[in-house]
Amino acid sequence: MSSLTTCANPEYPPLRGYLYAALVVAMWTGFILVSRAGGISSLSAWDIIAIRYAIAAAILLPCWWFGQRVALLNGRLALLAATGGLGYAVLAFGGFKLAPAAHAAILLPGLLPFAVALSARTLLGEVPSVGRVVGLLVVASGTACLVMDGFNGSIAVLYGDLLMIGASVCWACYTVLIRRWGISPWEATVSVVMLTAFVYLPIYLIALPKHLASAPWSDIATQAVYQGVIATVIQMLLYVRTIALIGPTRLGLLMALVPGLAGIAAVPLLDEALSPWELTALALVCLGAWQGNRRTSTEPRRKPCLT
Repeated sequence: MSSLTTCANPEYPPLRGYLYAALVVAMWTGFILVSRAGGISSLSAWDIIAIRYAIAAAILLPCWWFGQRVALLNGRLALLAATGGLGYAVLAFGGFKLAPAAHAAILLPGLLPFAVALSARTLLGEVPSVGRVVGLLVVASGTACLVMDGFNGSIAVLYGDLLMIGASVCWACYTVLIRRWGISPWEATVSVVMLTAFVYLPIYLIALPKHLASAPWSDIATQAVYQGVIATVIQMLLYVRTIALIGPTRLGLLMALVPGLAGIAAVPLLDEALSPWELTALALVCLGAWQGNRRTSTEPRRKPCLT
């Protein structure tokens, strides 16, 4: 496996990492919107997961078979697939079906900074700076505003919210483990997609309920293109590369921008108006993400790179 180091390599300036992070944030925002549309469609959560990994595996299998092989029977890669692949998908899409889709924007990327920071502290021994702690607290205030606006106390909604929290924790562990083990973008993407597909698709075909026959082709095509190609293959490659360039904690903070961006995009795309609570949350989350990623005069500039 590739090793991940920190070095002063001008080929990988921090600006490139933030450009990649911007693309990741945009793709995650689209993921929230497309998954919200899938959650209210006739497709089940099991259908969407099957579409996601069947399409992604069909794309990557020839590349893996005829190109750069990755030894999939590896404990570390299996754990990455269990957290960032199967565990995340089952919990997240299950949550989309049980709770209002707006909660996904709150609980998936909204909680990610805290989950990543906690995981980085536990697994990497990474102690956040004072500036990052302040940024996390501001993001927490913004998330609290979204909670005040959205939660209604229903048992079904509460269960869905718990599933989404579990999905956020799974993704945070996946993020930090990639950094700890120095997994390359190709290894991470192929292992998550192929191993998840090998495990999940036979179970789906044999035992899980299916609604594909009754779903409009437009819904299936939308989920296939976004979930199977953009969110799983392209976003996964960019996500892992971005972790290598700017680190999991900074990327986790930038992911806190997704709830606000998804809320703004939902106004024209899904005809959902932003409430005063949501507007306040947007301002606080953006401020917290900026504060958490601001480099102070005493903080050395580090240039992570892949070697």
